Amino acid sequence: MQTILETLRISSTNHGISTGLAAWEGRGEELSSFSPVDGQLIGKVHAASREDYDTVIGQAQEAFKTWRLVPAPKRGDIVRQMGEQLRKYKTELGTLVSYEMGKSLQEGLGEVQEMIDICDFAVGLSRQLYGLTMHSERPSHRMYEQWHPLGIVGIISAFNFPVAVWSWNSMLAWVCGDVCVWKPSEKTPLTAVACQNIIQEVLKTNDVPEGVSGLIIGGREVGEWLSHDERVPLVSATGSTRMGKSVGQAVGGRLGRSLLELGGNNAIIISQHADLPLAIPAIVFGAVGTAGQRCTSTRRLIIHESIYEDVKQRLVKAYGQLRIGNPLDSNIHVGPLIDTLAVKNYQSAVDEVRIAGGTFVVEPGVLTGADFASGCYVQPCVAEVENHWPIVQHETFAPILYLIKYSTLDEAIALQNGVPQGLSSAIFTLNVRESELFLSQAGSDCGIANVNIGTSGAEIGGAFGGEKETGGGRESGSDAWRAYMRRQTNTINYGTTLPLAQGIKFEI
Repeated sequence: MQTILETLRISSTNHGISTGLAAWEGRGEELSSFSPVDGQLIGKVHAASREDYDTVIGQAQEAFKTWRLVPAPKRGDIVRQMGEQLRKYKTELGTLVSYEMGKSLQEGLGEVQEMIDICDFAVGLSRQLYGLTMHSERPSHRMYEQWHPLGIVGIISAFNFPVAVWSWNSMLAWVCGDVCVWKPSEKTPLTAVACQNIIQEVLKTNDVPEGVSGLIIGGREVGEWLSHDERVPLVSATGSTRMGKSVGQAVGGRLGRSLLELGGNNAIIISQHADLPLAIPAIVFGAVGTAGQRCTSTRRLIIHESIYEDVKQRLVKAYGQLRIGNPLDSNIHVGPLIDTLAVKNYQSAVDEVRIAGGTFVVEPGVLTGADFASGCYVQPCVAEVENHWPIVQHETFAPILYLIKYSTLDEAIALQNGVPQGLSSAIFTLNVRESELFLSQAGSDCGIANVNIGTSGAEIGGAFGGEKETGGGRESGSDAWRAYMRRQTNTINYGTTLPLAQGIKFEI
């Protein structure tokens, strides 16, 4: 691991503030990053003070004046070069993601691949920031719309995808002509430092203005500064619903824009027409991948009554085959939770399930012993519950899967939609009527609805996000780029008279 840290230029004490090439230790508190894998100290970071924050924002304001004038295809080429740098350091960065956050090495490498993919997507996007043209009701007039950069985009990312979410936002924002200021999770600061180090060569080679890529490491206060700062027209925040409500209210209070990617309480419906050998691996990966710490993790399994016992027994068998341990071991399925606080939340949820009357068919537990010395490893578990219970209505960031029985598809869809969150959903069925109903306006109310695949593992080509308490924001593919730009409608009179709209007469 030491060789990897040295390759990524991660030292025992690291800068917590950067405007691109310039980087310095913040004047705030010292943050220590401990690996949930083995409990070892990876490195320290000096967090930002308010003075540091204002320096970065001021530099970003100046950089925007220049960066917005760079042609979008040129900005796209710079993003392409960043993608090449990420390819070069994919193994090292993916390993650090795994070690600092706790997800499996395959998932860590996959997260960096997602960053590379969004760079590739953004390159093509740089030549397709299109507006519409429309016919004017007035003779000798032309109307069209165009899109312009917004300015500073504040990016607040969460620990579970410590680098990918930054790339979803920043690569698109940079292509759109914006400048970015990133506030990463204080639980995974070193992956953020590594990302800034990786792209510095590209910034230098292309004379990118200082301030286009800002980094501010710190706690909740940094997010509050961004949310209340009128110099930041857009704040993109990924995290809990509680955090999102706070950000949304603060940004909305100054009539700014927020792009919110918040909690998910995702369900899979297992129809009596499902291909169970196809469904079981998707269920298990969705429930235990990243130790249940994805916003798209499968939390609830809604099973038709006629196959309920069969599915339950298949799950018990599959869970019995899970290997839990060091995520850097390629044979391991499930790594640790992010920290001991997450373990306490897991234990609290387990207790609430028992109090409510739930029955565990795969027993929970906190793992102990030399291989689990960090205290962050838990047993993925499965419980039979009722959908209306408060603990089931709440998203617990842990590998706890709830089983719920249904009789009719209408009932299943009502159960699926009957939670405050609306991120991801899925149905397993070979019946086309069922699948089409699930995808219709009378079906899933989520931002993501899948057929015969699980709830997690979205591709970058589609817009990613959800409804209700998930926040309504959309990132990544499709036309998500529009969130990072402002729309302008233009009307041009190339004639010799001045007709007014709606036939209004005004003579002087």
